[in-house]
Amino acid sequence: MNKIRKGDEVVVLTGRDKGKRGVVASRIDGDRIEVVGVNLVKKHVKPNPMKGVTGGIVEKTMPIHQSNVAIFNSAAGRGDRVGIKLLADGKKVRIFRSTGEEIKA
Repeated sequence: MNKIRKGDEVVVLTGRDKGKRGVVASRIDGDRIEVVGVNLVKKHVKPNPMKGVTGGIVEKTMPIHQSNVAIFNSAAGRGDRVGIKLLADGKKVRIFRSTGEEIKA
């Protein structure tokens, strides 16, 4: 079970974007995620008239390692760690470590 999923609001813990908040756009693989508005880089793009792409400098979102982000706890107003709790019916749910309340997906 992934502790950080697509659609979660996260806060960046380390790096040049430390303190920024954003929503997880996608999971690239087991370790890396893309967060909207975080880890933006400028990429030089060649024009491609066959595809209708104009050339120039484009800002692109690059993946960030999931260990460098924490899920945002709106009740506490800061980033929080995620735990997994086993319910009586056998289902696994994600919880905030500090408060113990369930994370709404």
